[in-house]
Amino acid sequence: MVSAGLEIMGLSMCVIGSLLVMVSCGLPMWKVTAFIEANIVVAQTIWDGLWMTCVVQSTGMMQCKMHDSVLALTHDLQAARALTIISSVMGVLGLMVVIAGAQCTSCIRAEYVKARVVNAGGVIYIISGLFVLVPLCWMANNIISDFYNPQVPASTKREIGAALYIGWAATALLLIGGSLLCCSCPSSSNSGYSVKYAPTKRATPNGEYDKRNYV
Repeated sequence: MVSAGLEIMGLSMCVIGSLLVMVSCGLPMWKVTAFIEANIVVAQTIWDGLWMTCVVQSTGMMQCKMHDSVLALTHDLQAARALTIISSVMGVLGLMVVIAGAQCTSCIRAEYVKARVVNAGGVIYIISGLFVLVPLCWMANNIISDFYNPQVPASTKREIGAALYIGWAATALLLIGGSLLCCSCPSSSNSGYSVKYAPTKRATPNGEYDKRNYV
């Protein structure tokens, strides 16, 4: 019962984490305009994402433009694209693996094998969390370095966007949920001891039971 509860809790956290990874991947708010110095009275806000750049006017109007070329992107954006997509795919793969080995399903009969399959799903989710953590930290490091670099013009400086915070929350859920799935163990009801039955008592030719059956 405890193991089943850990599986449900861990799987729920991992599914939510995978969904947040997909949301973070699609949002354009990885980098946002830093309102410093001459940028304080700017009438527009610039959002830079993995797939597009958006300009939000003070009137509420927003215009977005897809990135023209992948090769023209910076190295951190290229790596973030690849790793977040891989993390999302691994999240779907981990979901199928965990469901196949969950105690509430009958895809696999042996309890020991089911527990090991769930453990494998937990490892997949942990790797998925690490894959999305790398571009998040890399992007945040570049943003902070450029922000405090005096050689970078104030108009091009950016701040950490909401997508990075969502990604960090997704990473925490994936790592914690994957760890809970790795703690899954076989059900205690299957103790591994074989049950031995006594042989059937047979009657003798004269219709009486052999006295050795009662010894």
